[in-house]
Amino acid sequence: MTSTAAAPAPAPAPAATAARSSAQLIRAEEPVLAHNYHPLPVVVARAEGSWVEDVEGRRYLDMLAGYSALNFGHRHPALVEAAHRQLDRVTLTSRAFHSDRLAGFAERLAELTGLDMVLPMNTGAEAVESAVKVARKWAYEVKGVAPDRATIVVADGNFHGRTTTIVSFSTDETARSGFGPFTPGFRVVPYDDLAALEAAIDETTAAVLIEPIQGEAGVLIPGDGYLAGVRELTRRTGCLFIADEIQSGLGRTGRTLAVDHESVVPDVLLLGKALGGGIVPVSAVVARREVLGVLRPGEHGSTFGGNPLSAAVGSAVLDLLETGEYQRRAAELGAVLDRGLAEISRAGGAVTAYRARGLWAGVDVDPALGTGRQISERLLAEGVLVKDTHGSTIRLAPPLTITEEELGTALAALRKVLA
Repeated sequence: MTSTAAAPAPAPAPAATAARSSAQLIRAEEPVLAHNYHPLPVVVARAEGSWVEDVEGRRYLDMLAGYSALNFGHRHPALVEAAHRQLDRVTLTSRAFHSDRLAGFAERLAELTGLDMVLPMNTGAEAVESAVKVARKWAYEVKGVAPDRATIVVADGNFHGRTTTIVSFSTDETARSGFGPFTPGFRVVPYDDLAALEAAIDETTAAVLIEPIQGEAGVLIPGDGYLAGVRELTRRTGCLFIADEIQSGLGRTGRTLAVDHESVVPDVLLLGKALGGGIVPVSAVVARREVLGVLRPGEHGSTFGGNPLSAAVGSAVLDLLETGEYQRRAAELGAVLDRGLAEISRAGGAVTAYRARGLWAGVDVDPALGTGRQISERLLAEGVLVKDTHGSTIRLAPPLTITEEELGTALAALRKVLA
């Protein structure tokens, strides 16, 4: 390709600046960054595998993995290589044009999930918002719900994101307070309660939207048969089953999907986080053709959704998942994690309860020993990164690439801070 335009002059080199310490960088954020998360006081400068390093060179074992966005660890060589190759070709076309990477990515994702069609987006919340729109349109065009009357049933304790529509059906007042008026059309029922769910469904119900495992609530795992019951109930009553697997999916629980533990195939599946390999934000709505087929050109969109870079990295993620190695690792090392937590739980009452599925656990600590935030800070001092959730609960979600020895290091640190 040739051009008659003159090449632009190279940009001047940035002025040299003195390196700032972790404490200085944290202080520098305060006047210029709006608050959203409440991060732990660690400033990550480098990372590889299961480890991160701060600006002073201190190393930490990452037992959070970006809330499952880093299922394959930091800078997995195959994913970095896929990104580098695509960066040298084309990164963005927008969906105004086709790209040579998108069809293959969508075909393989549909095949992996046992569904028909893919709507690629960017963030998890964007996938949830898209699913809400699609479910409503399906209700009007296919089910025959009266215009503007569609409802969606959700579960108490849910976490699907923080957009205005999503916080409208959150039961977490921290997420809701001060952000009304709220979007109507949602009914909240207790989690893991099929009778309550059935009572909430009527002729206006477009969908039931649940997390197969509630992550933000503390890794709450429903009883055996719940997911199969949701599937049977939604099929019998003629509404959609939407499974939000943004955190639980793509190997985290020892299966490709958490619904696989009950051999359930939902009508709509929401994926994100790990789908981008910790390199680019990638999410997707994957569904039956009858459902996603209600969308027509111009009715929905996303400038970056399905861009060539994300499709290339997402395809490399599917390469890893198709081997089954990471699902097996999560199952085998998950058993090690479960045994370690059981031993800690029996060793003196510091752990009042825990729940684990694959390499994912919620650990409830005796409030007398501290809040979840305080326990996380103590683990930080021991070189282990975790994150608290409500009350005195911490979450463990290490990369699926973690070794048994590294997992033992994390369990030893937890045992120490709870002693």
